[in-house]
Amino acid sequence: MRASALDHVGVVTRDLAVLAQQYEQLGFTLTPFARQTDGRIGNRCAMLQQGYVELLSAVASGAGSATLDRLLARHGGVHILAFTMPDEQRAITRLRRGGSIDPAIMHMERAFDDGDPTGLRARFAIIQLPEQPEGRVNLVRHLMPEVLWQEQFLRHANNAVALAEVMILVRDPADAAARFSRLAGCPVVPDPAGGFALDAPLGRVRFLAAAALSAVFPDHDVAEPPRVVGLTVQTSDGNRSIGGVLAERGIGCRRHGNALLVSAAAAGGVALRFVPAA
Repeated sequence: MRASALDHVGVVTRDLAVLAQQYEQLGFTLTPFARQTDGRIGNRCAMLQQGYVELLSAVASGAGSATLDRLLARHGGVHILAFTMPDEQRAITRLRRGGSIDPAIMHMERAFDDGDPTGLRARFAIIQLPEQPEGRVNLVRHLMPEVLWQEQFLRHANNAVALAEVMILVRDPADAAARFSRLAGCPVVPDPAGGFALDAPLGRVRFLAAAALSAVFPDHDVAEPPRVVGLTVQTSDGNRSIGGVLAERGIGCRRHGNALLVSAAAAGGVALRFVPAA
């Protein structure tokens, strides 16, 4: 069974408070601070009607995360891509038939709000797939989606409603797309800018060489591939609210077609592309 959606991306940083402030300045409402199971990593999330953006850092005093440290040694920004799996057992069967890995299902949970440890808890079934040069890849099924997708956290000053795309800068788009296709089970299609994309029912991952990326993000910051360089976020009001937020708060942006582009420096190391929802 193929993945049914782009579930979320993980933006990794050394200072969660600073990163959270950047996203709040961009008009996102964030969930409360929460710790993952081992207590060393904390997160806050921008929950959208479709998908979400997770902000992550090591937070335990005197105990870091070797994994996050290794990722941050490359760069701050998106290092985690998660796809929604409707049925973990069927996903396991598909992956084993592919013959490249012997995956296992992990069940995890955490408090929704670290300040209320006896309150609501989010629960997940997760398959951690082999790490790729472009980042860590997970398949996830939310066992209690109502805990994360609470109405009060779906209302954003920028009127963001969907995580629509992830743009990955690579040297060989065909190779990268084929590897991700085997992991997520989604077919590969040509990308309109050049390169290739995973054709998930909801959300798209685009694998672009530098020339193709420049058609989506003109004058993008120079980055060494492979690297997640941009996200496309859909808004419900034709970009009126995000345009107002950026102007009011003095955050630089560029118009490109129907999109508003915000630089990676203003969003924790990943450029944001705001577009009107269809």
